[in-house]
Parts: sequence; structure tokens; C-alpha cells
Amino acid sequence: MCRSIKTLREPYTSDVTDDDVKAAALQYVRKISGFRAPSARNTEAFERAVEAVAAATSSLLDELQLKPPAREHP
Repeated sequence: MCRSIKTLREPYTSDVTDDDVKAAALQYVRKISGFRAPSARNTEAFERAVEAVAAATSSLLDELQLKPPAREHP
């Protein structure tokens, strides 16, 4: 599916910004809606969807429980 959306969790990416999350949300909404940019009458719905996806993404990233990195043996 959305090949341009990058993985936003450790160890794939560190220091994820709100801009990273919003960019991924925008790409997702564009993909599923089939529109690169919405028409004037669909702009509000499009923007609400981007915000909802971004919020869900942030929540998911905050709640994920990841295994600690493996310790190296001396």
C-alpha cells in the first residue's frame, strides 16, 4: 500500500516529529481517498481525516510496548 509512508517507530526512526506523523497521515488519506488534493467541498472532510489519522498514529506510537534492545555480551 502506501510505499512512501515510512516506519515511525524505533529502531527504524528516532526523534519522530509531529511533521513526520502528519506527513504519513496525509499520504494515507491521499491514498485511500484517491485524491492528491481535495475539491473545495471536500477540503474540511479531508483535513479532519488527516488530523484523525495523525492523532491515532501518535496515540499508537505512544502506547506501543517495544522489547528493549538486546544486550551485547562482553
